Amino acid sequence: MSRFNDPRFNDLRFIDSSACVTCDSAPSVSARRVPTSGLASGALRALLSAALVVAPAIGMAAEHVVSQKGKAFNVKKIKVKAGDSVKFVNEDPFSHNVFSLSAAKNFDLGTYPQGGAKSVTFDKPGTVEVECAIHPDMQMVIEVEK
Repeated sequence: MSRFNDPRFNDLRFIDSSACVTCDSAPSVSARRVPTSGLASGALRALLSAALVVAPAIGMAAEHVVSQKGKAFNVKKIKVKAGDSVKFVNEDPFSHNVFSLSAAKNFDLGTYPQGGAKSVTFDKPGTVEVECAIHPDMQMVIEVEK
């Protein structure tokens, strides 16, 4: 009996191979039959459903890069979406300590040296005023939108 006629393989799933990091080919969609009988298939079905809900949300987040050079941020203001992250890269020959006391996002990245980088994820909308604890003239604003 062919596995396509086997009742244990009666549920058709579509698998997107675009997430494959070892292939150089263009994304494609293929159909696969998977077993659907028993308790394991229920757990598998729930896991696949959860992955389909979570995967698009994860893929939509972006990373923005803000560099620090000459005791200044390379931008004075940026707009990001909730869920995005900002990576602060130190290009100065001395340390920086980026922080915010804003209600929308309170954080302190600690001190990090030249070549170092630290990231912050912004999870809710609002205005975030960012400063360097070592260099008080270093200031910028991050507008987090829905």
